[in-house]
Amino acid sequence: MNVKSLISRLITARRQPLRAGALRGVVVLWFILIAGITAAESDEGVVLVFGDSLSAAYRMNERDGWVALLQQRLHDKSSPWRVVNGSVSGETTAGGLARLPAMLDAQQPDIVILELGGNDGLRGLPVTHIRQNLERMIQMSQQAGAQVILAGIQIPPNYGPRYTDPFYAQYKQLADEYGLILIPFLLDGIAENAALMQDDGIHPTAEAQPMIVAMVWPALQQLLSAADRP
Repeated sequence: MNVKSLISRLITARRQPLRAGALRGVVVLWFILIAGITAAESDEGVVLVFGDSLSAAYRMNERDGWVALLQQRLHDKSSPWRVVNGSVSGETTAGGLARLPAMLDAQQPDIVILELGGNDGLRGLPVTHIRQNLERMIQMSQQAGAQVILAGIQIPPNYGPRYTDPFYAQYKQLADEYGLILIPFLLDGIAENAALMQDDGIHPTAEAQPMIVAMVWPALQQLLSAADRP
C-alpha cells in the first residue's frame, strides 16, 4: 500500500465514529504512514570505510580522524551520504574478512572503501594470503551490491624489495582484476614527512588527516557522481 492510499484511508476513518477496534487500526495506519514517509524522503547513501588504525583515528580524537572529516565534507556540501567507520585498530585482513559479512548486512553500504593489509605486511605474512583475503572482501562487497574503492598501502622499505614490491603491487592487480577505483597509496606525501607522522613512524598525525581526505575525495567523487548524488 502506498502513502497516498494510507492517507486516503486515514481521512475516511477520521470522518467516521471510531470503535475500539477501528481506533487501533487508525493508530497502526499512522505508524505505517510515518514509516512510509520517512522511507520515501530518505535518499541517504552509505559509504562504509573498512580499515585498520590508519582509518580509526589512532591516538587522536575521533572527530579529528579523516573518516569524520570526510563525513563533515559531505555534510558541508549538503550531500545525502552517510559515512560509517567500520575500522578497527590492529585489524588484519583475516580479521576484516571475519567481520565484513555482519557489517555489510547491518549497514547495506552503496560504497565500501577497503583499507586493509598494513598490519599483515608489518607482520611479514605471505602476500598470497593477504591477497586472498582482500579478494574475498572485494567479492563479498560486490555481491552485496556495493562498489569498492581500494586503498593501497606501502610498508617500510626495511622489509626488503622482495617483500615490499609484491605487497604493494597486489593492490593495483586486484583493482585491475575487479574493476575497482584505486587509491595507489593512502599516505602518499605523508608517510615520507616525519612532521606528519606520529612517533611510531607508522601512523599519521591529526594534522595529516585533511590530506588523507584530499587523497580519498577524487576517488569517492567518481562514484558519487555516477550515483547521481551531489
